[in-house]
Amino acid sequence: MVYRLTVRDHMCRMRNFLPHAIVLSLATFLAACNTSSVYNNVPVNKSAGSATNIASLTAVIEANPSDASAYSTRGIAYGQAGKLDNAVEDFNRALQLNPQSYQTYANRALVYRRMGRNQEAVSDYTRAINIKPDYDVAYVGRGNIYRQQGNFSAALSDFNSVITRDSSDARAFYNRGLIYQAQNQHPQAIEDFATAIGLNPKASAPYTARGISYIAVNDPTTAFSDLSMAVNLDRDSSIAWANRGLAQEMLGKPKEARRNYTRAITLDNSNQVAREGLGRVGS
Repeated sequence: MVYRLTVRDHMCRMRNFLPHAIVLSLATFLAACNTSSVYNNVPVNKSAGSATNIASLTAVIEANPSDASAYSTRGIAYGQAGKLDNAVEDFNRALQLNPQSYQTYANRALVYRRMGRNQEAVSDYTRAINIKPDYDVAYVGRGNIYRQQGNFSAALSDFNSVITRDSSDARAFYNRGLIYQAQNQHPQAIEDFATAIGLNPKASAPYTARGISYIAVNDPTTAFSDLSMAVNLDRDSSIAWANRGLAQEMLGKPKEARRNYTRAITLDNSNQVAREGLGRVGS
């Protein structure tokens, strides 16, 4: 059934289901954030692990067998190519040769994260920080693991450590914003997402996150603007499409909402926000 309501009537009825919809969209969004290549992981680049590229890097190692950076460079290539076991092996060797390389600890931590070995990743990030106490990359990486684990206090400590150094690292603001959002502190979340956008306007994730927080504070117009920017930057984001549909539904535009929900379902058949939205506006 399609709603035929005024904006005021629609908003009144939305209050009955909006809290549930927001919880679902936030939970789904936070799960999606864990795989964001812009903010959390290195995207797989198969060419980095091509036989030709690895052979050339191996030749450098053979010519300089005591050069830690040579192993680290090949480890990065393996990591970018998704050959994670090979990457760990090279980073292990690099750290044997140069145990003070905080960058190598951080690189190995990133690979451990992609392998699901979070405790080892936290340990490596901590080692990097112990060697270089102002190494923002390690604080952001460790803080993001803490955030994903629900250890918000430790995560905030790491992100605040970066931010108080007047950092230009968009990821620190973005991830701190996600914590505020999870705690329903949406004005603070919106502010942090805005800072992240200012620092990295080409990333879709902060627009999606800010759009979700604008929905939570009943500002569907601004939410729709942010979520439209998000889908323009990432046409394959089921979360952005679903929440864009939710914003349009709040604005009393069920036909447009239905198109967005359908697009979200096409991209991810398990998208709960889109499924429930289609149930309300009709499929």
